[in-house]
Amino acid sequence: MNVYHSRLFELRRLVRLGALDLTLPTPTIAANYMRVLCVFALALLFAMAAPAQKAVTDGVAVIVNDAIITYQDVEQYIGQAVDLLVRQYSRQPEAMRQKIGEARQDGTDQLVERQLILHDFKTAGYQFPMSIIEDTIQERTKQRFRDRVTMMQTLREQGITYETYRQRQHDEIIVEAMRRRNVPQDVLISPQKILDYYQTNKTNFAVGDQVKLRTIVLNKPPGDTGAVKQLAEEILRKINEGALLSDMAKIHSDGPQRNTSGDSGWSERDQLRKELADVAFSLKPGERSGVIDLRDSCWLIQVEEKREAHVRPLSEVRDEIERTLRINEAQRLQKKWIKKLKDKAFVRFF
Repeated sequence: MNVYHSRLFELRRLVRLGALDLTLPTPTIAANYMRVLCVFALALLFAMAAPAQKAVTDGVAVIVNDAIITYQDVEQYIGQAVDLLVRQYSRQPEAMRQKIGEARQDGTDQLVERQLILHDFKTAGYQFPMSIIEDTIQERTKQRFRDRVTMMQTLREQGITYETYRQRQHDEIIVEAMRRRNVPQDVLISPQKILDYYQTNKTNFAVGDQVKLRTIVLNKPPGDTGAVKQLAEEILRKINEGALLSDMAKIHSDGPQRNTSGDSGWSERDQLRKELADVAFSLKPGERSGVIDLRDSCWLIQVEEKREAHVRPLSEVRDEIERTLRINEAQRLQKKWIKKLKDKAFVRFF
C-alpha cells in the first residue's frame, strides 16, 4: 500500500469510527473538524506529489491542529545534535543509532510542543508587538552571524531560505514569551521542602576527604631545558625566606590561580592529578611542598585546611537544593501546561 492509499485508508477509518463526525451540530466544532480534514488533504497532497525517496524526508511526520510537521522539519531541527552524536559515537554504531533515534523522538516531541504553543497563542488572541519581535530577530542575527554575507552563506549550507529562518526566529520568540507567561520560574520553595529533599537525598551531598590548597603553577614551554624548574626553586627559596606564597602566585603563577592569589579552593583526591594529590594529602594544614616537577609544568602547593569525608551540611547546600527544586517545579508546570494544550488539540503521528 503506497503512502497515498494509507492516508486515505486512515481518513476513512477515522470517519467510520466516529473520530471525524461530518454531521457535527455546531458551526464551531464543524469548522474545527473541517480544518482537520483540510490538513489531511494537505497530507495526501504531500504524499501524492513527492517521489518515493523524497517522501521519506518530505512526508508528514505529525499533524498538530492545522499545522504539518514533516520528517524534513525534524531532521533539520536535530541536525546539529546528530552531527555531534556521529562524531561522539563514530566507533559505536549501535550506540550511535540508538542515540540518534532518541534525539529524533525528542526533537519530534519538541516540535509538537512548539506547534501546540503557537496554536494557543493564535487562538487565544494574545498580542505581541511586532516591533519587539523584529528588534529581537535583528539582535539574534547580529550575535549569531558576523554579517549578512556570512548569514546567507550559512543558511544556504543548511538548505534554509532567509524567509524560513526568519519565521523560525519569529516562532521561537513567541514560544519563549508564552513559556514565561505560563510557566513561572520564580516559584516559591518552602523551607520544609528543602529540608525534606536534603534528608531524602543525603547521599548526594556526601564528599570524600578534602584539602584546601593555595598553589603556584609554572607551565613548561616546548623544548624546556630546566629553566622552569630553576625558576620554581628560586620562588620556593624566597617563600622559605619569608615571602608569602599568595604574593608569589600573583606575580608568577600561570594558572587562573594568579587572580585569586593562588587560592584553588577545596578539592577531593580524584579531582587532582595523582602526582599533586599524593603530595597534598600527605601534608598537614600550614605545610607546603617542594617543587613538584611534572612533564608539562612545575608546582608549589600549600595546604590551607583539611576536611575528612563528610556529608555537606544543609546550610552549605541550601541554595543548590532550592535551585534544583525550582527547576523540578518548572518542569512539572511545563508538562502540566503542555498536557492541557494537547488534551484540547488534534495531534496525529504518522
